[in-house]
Amino acid sequence: MSVAHRLTIGTLKALTRALCRIDDAQLERVPAHGPLILVTNHINIVEVPLLYTHLLPRPAACLVASVRWENPFYRWLLNGAQMIPLHRGEADIAALREGLRRLAQGWIVIIAPEGTRSHTGRLQRGKAGVVPLALRSGAPLLPLVFFGHEGFGDNVRRLRRTYFHIAVGQPFRLKPRGDGVTREVRQAMADEIMRVLAALLPPENRGVYANFAEHPPRYVAPLDAPRLPDQASA
Repeated sequence: MSVAHRLTIGTLKALTRALCRIDDAQLERVPAHGPLILVTNHINIVEVPLLYTHLLPRPAACLVASVRWENPFYRWLLNGAQMIPLHRGEADIAALREGLRRLAQGWIVIIAPEGTRSHTGRLQRGKAGVVPLALRSGAPLLPLVFFGHEGFGDNVRRLRRTYFHIAVGQPFRLKPRGDGVTREVRQAMADEIMRVLAALLPPENRGVYANFAEHPPRYVAPLDAPRLPDQASA
């Protein structure tokens, strides 16, 4: 571990411990080894350093909006933590390749399909960028949600710590089931992933996926389901 990496970890741990009281018992469900795509909701920026430090010693990287590198302090933290820059609003092939490379090395790659913070804690419509990463890598996906810290910004201004809840679900894979992986199918897969997240959240946080129970899954399959050959062609 480099000096920069140690400094980054120490800084992030100090910040998250000072600002949050963390209910992290369910992180024990995260596998101890092997490639993994961790799909999460996204409320505010504190989730990235908190999750990164709590997954140690497992190597993990978040896909983070590239604009964050414009701030010198964030750039130092993100580079020290080996995060992956993602250009929003476009098909970022470089980010996809780097995510695939990390997964091939057994890393955890963390991605929030919403693509941006909700601030309110209510789920927004998911984007399909996670789908090619899952299908091309064949890595399992693990749903993880955060809730209870929607008032984090106000608490910081008032010098109060924020209680932070983490819930972890069951791992799964995406199966095209013989369908051509069109834009519509990719979005349908992303919506199914978001419904899995919704099921882990309190009702008031489910947002546009409040009716998740009305949509039986087609593409989400339990981890022990056989992988189809056409997953690699997405």
